[in-house]
Amino acid sequence: QVQLVESGGGSVQAGGSLRLSCAASGSIFSIIYMGWYRQAPGKQRDMVASITTGGSPSYADSVKGRFTISSDYAKNAVYLQMNSLKPEDTAVYFCYSVIRATSPSSIPHPYWGQGTQVTVSS
Repeated sequence: QVQLVESGGGSVQAGGSLRLSCAASGSIFSIIYMGWYRQAPGKQRDMVASITTGGSPSYADSVKGRFTISSDYAKNAVYLQMNSLKPEDTAVYFCYSVIRATSPSSIPHPYWGQGTQVTVSS
C-alpha cells in the first residue's frame, strides 16, 4: 500500500507565504508523476502544479510566478512553495502521485493524499 501525507497548510494573510510538503510511503518502486491539486468549496478539483520524473514543472496560469513545485525523489517527496498568496488561493490542497509499486513492469497507479487546508485572508 502507498500513502501520501501532506503537511504545511494553514492560515495566512494576503501576500504571505506557505510551503506544503507531501511524502509518499509504502511499497514504491518508482514515482512517475507528482503534483498538487486544489479544491475550493463548491468548485471542482483543479491542477495547481505538477512535475514528472526528469521533466519540467507545469503550473496553472493562476499561480505562475507565485508558486514553485519541487521534488526530492530520494525522499519520495514533493513540495509546493506558495508566495504572494491571494484570497482566491483558499482551498483544500491535495497531493497526487502516480507510482509503480514493486517493479518496472508494475502498472502505475494513482494516489491521493488526504488534503490540507490553506486559508488566505484579505
